[in-house]
Amino acid sequence: MTTTQTSITVTRTIDAPAKDIFDVLSLPARHPEFDGSGFVRSAENTERITKVGEQFAMNMSGDHMGGDYQTYNHVSAFDANKMIGWKPTPEKGADETPGWEWLYELKPLDSGDTEVSLTYDWSKVTDPKLLPLFPLVSEEQLEESLNLLAAAVTKS
Repeated sequence: MTTTQTSITVTRTIDAPAKDIFDVLSLPARHPEFDGSGFVRSAENTERITKVGEQFAMNMSGDHMGGDYQTYNHVSAFDANKMIGWKPTPEKGADETPGWEWLYELKPLDSGDTEVSLTYDWSKVTDPKLLPLFPLVSEEQLEESLNLLAAAVTKS
């Protein structure tokens, strides 16, 4: 685990090949299965993520937003079976994001397992109204996301 003033990274080994893990991560409909924050409810998009620049919408719920809301996620990183990331924005069709990112990095191990790192980075958030919210998700919730991801992969 690594924590800075503007990011948290957690890592764990998952007993599955990187391809199987990536298959879960790249399908927004599966995201509620591995959300350790409890905010993600369902995906609006059911298509698999295939490249940087794509967008997908998620139905969310949290007290910090007064209940139910949607996020529109811009795919910011994509390298099949190695890395996938997205930057949420609350506005549909927005070209700019408020500055936080979720990034999963997969490193295959000789054993056939995969080391998975999840980084929650809010270093590019500049809006003074948003800054006090961060970090909105704790290290423990990120660790739970990786635990849930391991369980989701074994269900596949």
